[in-house]
Amino acid sequence: MPIARGYAATDASKPLEPFTFERREPNDDDVVISIKYCGVCHSDIHQARNEWGMSAYPMVPGHEIAGVVTAVGSKVSKFKVGDHVGVGCFVDSCAHCAARDPDIEQYLPGLVQTYNSVERDGKTPTQGGYSDSIVVKEGYVLSIPDNLPLDKAAPLLCAGITLYSPLAHWKAGPGKKVAIVGMGGLGHMGVKIGAAMGAEITVLSQTLSKKEDGLRLGASHYYATSDAETFKTLAGSFDLIICTVSADIDWNAYLNLLKVDGTMVLLGVPEKPVPVHAFSVIPARRSLAGSMIGSIKETQEMLDFCGKHDITSDIEIIDIKDINAAYERVLKSDVRYRFVIDMATLAA
Repeated sequence: MPIARGYAATDASKPLEPFTFERREPNDDDVVISIKYCGVCHSDIHQARNEWGMSAYPMVPGHEIAGVVTAVGSKVSKFKVGDHVGVGCFVDSCAHCAARDPDIEQYLPGLVQTYNSVERDGKTPTQGGYSDSIVVKEGYVLSIPDNLPLDKAAPLLCAGITLYSPLAHWKAGPGKKVAIVGMGGLGHMGVKIGAAMGAEITVLSQTLSKKEDGLRLGASHYYATSDAETFKTLAGSFDLIICTVSADIDWNAYLNLLKVDGTMVLLGVPEKPVPVHAFSVIPARRSLAGSMIGSIKETQEMLDFCGKHDITSDIEIIDIKDINAAYERVLKSDVRYRFVIDMATLAA
């Protein structure tokens, strides 16, 4: 069995630590990838610390993987050694169930997560990108455009697709007014992608501390939600609101910023249930919706779009040994805007 090295969570209460483990033997439809960079997603922290109550240990987190192909199986046709590729949030899905729909596979049963999941054999744990290599079925490997640097492209595999999918689904584009709630790892990608689609982007952030960044990245307007006047000024303004934050906010206040037939899409998951009043949606036929990552097809579409428009994430590169400190900084929103681990530092 191929041996991989990485960092793993071994218990919800312990810091991540060096970990050596076996990858599965490559099959004839597999791609072997040398991982060069892996982004740090807030969901990595949730799962490493068992905050969602579904964690299995030892766990190697990481689902924003960018690397180089080192070997391919005999039946692989889309990739060759040396290609720049990515792996996102899942590495397999149900290919035979009656509900099979590759356009929305992320919402259907049978999804195999890149880590903290179990391979199709029902027993082999999946391990993620905080490691030096990974073996993935060809159909779940993404092609990264040559003009996108691997380090800055890595967060596109989760943060990028998480914003691209709802923006595309709800048809953000010319003539549409879109608000992005939160100016963090997800939010800054929403600003970039939404602006490239041609929408008029407004950032709604707790303070104006990142206003200069928001405008630089493509936003036309930037408002502080800590100012009560913001909700009066912007009432009935938006066709689409994308909420990237997991904090306990008043959804009713944000719903009232929508136009008739406007939609508010939730990406963040608050710790506690949030009450929604019927009169926040009924009088203007508003909708409250959710969205989760994207299919493989849509993720490749997103990467091609980002390649065309030279869109990448704003990142801070870290050594793997600094991952635990990075987690604490993520919790303090002390990063602009995504940590990316340089996997070459595993050898240091």
